[in-house]
Amino acid sequence: MQQELKLRIISGIILAIIVLAATWYGGLAFQALSALIGLLIYYEWSTITRLSVEQPVANAAGWAGQGAIALAILLGRFDWALGLLLAVFIVAIGFTLLRGVSRWFPAGVVYAGLTGIALAEIRGVDTGGLHAMLFLFAVVWATDILAYFVGRAIGGPKLAPKISPGKTQSGAMGGAVSAVIAGSLIAYFLVPEADWLVAAAVAFILSVCSQAGDLFESFIKRRFGVKDSSRLIPGHGGVMDRVDGLIFACFAAFLLATCFSLTRGGTAAPLGAALFGL
Repeated sequence: MQQELKLRIISGIILAIIVLAATWYGGLAFQALSALIGLLIYYEWSTITRLSVEQPVANAAGWAGQGAIALAILLGRFDWALGLLLAVFIVAIGFTLLRGVSRWFPAGVVYAGLTGIALAEIRGVDTGGLHAMLFLFAVVWATDILAYFVGRAIGGPKLAPKISPGKTQSGAMGGAVSAVIAGSLIAYFLVPEADWLVAAAVAFILSVCSQAGDLFESFIKRRFGVKDSSRLIPGHGGVMDRVDGLIFACFAAFLLATCFSLTRGGTAAPLGAALFGL
């Protein structure tokens, strides 16, 4: 038990250093991290859903698509990556409709591919992207930590007892409130010109989506009878186990930032600044 805890702490520290360093430098470093996360998520998804064993041809097509998306992310061509994701999704739907492949295949294609794209696009290469990622991390981490402690301290009705018996409604509310506070503090100290109401509203939405992502992964693992998504991270399980909430929060941030950017007449480039209502 002591050895397991030690391994968990060491691997956690190493992971935190890698992620924060890549976030700080941005550019190719974060694009590489985003592409790698997308590929690892697809590996875990295809393993959990047994796609790699039961549908090897479809899985090979999925890997080819994810590889192409990862390459586009590395090149910084997010427009190509989105186009490739759409193409791979259509192919996956074709496999499902014409060859009876599981519906988890096209779902996994989108889940993995969009994760890498959303992460890399939000971070971008500018300071606004750095602030946006720190905002996103603060919201998700505050949600996870305070939801756990508030839920343990207050208890009460369960949030989704059939999916994740340990989560409570009080914990969900505590996590959302703490996320709003954390997001508002990031906006106040790092982006003084930000629209605080927009930042607070975005933090709340991302917190809700983060908790939904946590529940979604719990549902997937319960559905297929697995405890961890993989054993890729010593002491922590798999990548999906560590970024389940972040994935859904990224999806929401990507969608919100794109909508804000387009309604203000901008392009898809300054997504980070759009999250703060700029």
